[in-house]
Amino acid sequence: MGGRVARVARTWAVVLGVVVASTLLPAAPAAAHNSLTGSDPRDGARLAVAPERIELRFLATPKEATTEVTVTGPDNVAATGGPPAFSGKRVTVPFRPGAAGLYIVTYRLASDDGHPVKGEIRFTLTTGTPAESPSASAAPTTVAPTTVAPTSAAPTPASPTPAAAGTDDDGGTGWLWAAGAVVVLAALGGGLLLRRRAAGR
Repeated sequence: MGGRVARVARTWAVVLGVVVASTLLPAAPAAAHNSLTGSDPRDGARLAVAPERIELRFLATPKEATTEVTVTGPDNVAATGGPPAFSGKRVTVPFRPGAAGLYIVTYRLASDDGHPVKGEIRFTLTTGTPAESPSASAAPTTVAPTTVAPTSAAPTPASPTPAAAGTDDDGGTGWLWAAGAVVVLAALGGGLLLRRRAAGR
């Protein structure tokens, strides 16, 4: 009787051990596989006031070396205001809001079992942040146009006019004097000739 009871006890012990082992074995990998458990803002939220930071909460503690978080806004403009900060199972990222519209928070990290975990949350910002106005110091400087005085052509010095050749007074009237002398000599010669003829008579 005692031997039969012992065999039954051993059988139930084996069955119980198999059941416990089959229950615990799948639970170990599941515990090692990290996942997102919550966020602030929550997925699908609509916000009129932009948060200062975005918080992600995970099932297991994320490792800084293998965790990446990015935030993009409308037109795929980056809205991450700085590097993520880690505190236990929480990761916070500074938020830099821009235009109103849809914002997407993308995360990627590695689990203890080596499998990568990635996903995203989305929220809508209903009030945008106006673009920064340029400072007065950044106003473009106006360069005064440089006035160039018209250059007047220097007067060309007049070429010296060659002096007019002087008129030779003697060259113009000398022949008159010569002709007069000839006439006088001819008259004198004629007078002498007439006197000689008259004396010969």
